[in-house]
Amino acid sequence: MRKIIENSKQALFVTITMFIICGLIYPFAVTALAQGVFPHKANGSLIEMDDQAVGSVLIGQSFTAPEYFWGRVSSVNYNVYTTEDTLPDDNDQVNYSGVSSGTFNYAPTNPELKKRIEGDIERFLLANPTVQRQDIPSDLMTASGSGLDPHISVKAAQIQVDRIAQASGLSKEDINKIIEANIEKRTFGVLGEHKVNFLMANIDIMKKMESTKD
Repeated sequence: MRKIIENSKQALFVTITMFIICGLIYPFAVTALAQGVFPHKANGSLIEMDDQAVGSVLIGQSFTAPEYFWGRVSSVNYNVYTTEDTLPDDNDQVNYSGVSSGTFNYAPTNPELKKRIEGDIERFLLANPTVQRQDIPSDLMTASGSGLDPHISVKAAQIQVDRIAQASGLSKEDINKIIEANIEKRTFGVLGEHKVNFLMANIDIMKKMESTKD
């Protein structure tokens, strides 16, 4: 009986000690370090305009207006929904799936994958008449694993310049400068590919359009 009590005391002491270290001291230490050294990243890399958060550098948003860069296909629509999306459509389907991340998970042989890609290609070509089907970068027609990727390839950005210039009233030179300003280089110079943060590029486009109105 005494041994059981001693073992129970030891187990309780270890439990309380680990709770204090792992549940209190460690989280507070990491939070304090992050806030002190990387406050912007620690708070979600938020983008603020007029003292109001409008997004995060790490998460893309859904853009369909012709004057902005379009991102990758998102199975969760970048978590941008309207009231209508929560209601069944003519096929009794509801677009709203809740705030989440993820992809379609279609197998290569799934006919729904071909149907979805063909539909996206047709919509893109209709909005970008100067682009040939074979020139569309694959990343614009494929979904990322999270459905929230804020990046597109440099080519995917450049191929949209004609449409954006016509719709925004900005020059192609201005738009190409915006692309260059928002290119993120390869990690350590060798990992991955150069990519464009289309959310940040679209904010620059919006600011540029507003400045030309003044």
